[in-house]
Amino acid sequence: MTFYIAPYAPRVVRRMVRNPETSIRSLALDIQDEGEAYRLSALVPGLKAENLNIQILEDTLSIEGEYQAEEGEFLMRELPVGAFRRALRLPAALDADKAEAKIEDGVLTLRVPKSESARPKTIKVAYN
Repeated sequence: MTFYIAPYAPRVVRRMVRNPETSIRSLALDIQDEGEAYRLSALVPGLKAENLNIQILEDTLSIEGEYQAEEGEFLMRELPVGAFRRALRLPAALDADKAEAKIEDGVLTLRVPKSESARPKTIKVAYN
């Protein structure tokens, strides 16, 4: 007896296959708190910098982009196609002027410093 295991329920697969270009996907992220800044990483295979739009407003980060579809017939199509969007609020206000982003080997790395008001301050105690 042979059993076949499907990773997705058939309804979900049909919904994804019907119109992959019109659905807006979310971008999966890894976020690290480095003390004075946040480091975000995302897999963006084949994406170029001009296909990305990154915006920062106070404590909200928004990343939008679009994978261009290749023309032709495919036996199987699993690579991402179409637009994606991800907006998230981070625990502290961000300094957008000092943010840095780069794409290297299909990985988007974004380093966003926390604003001065969100960083911890050390207060020295004076002796009398």
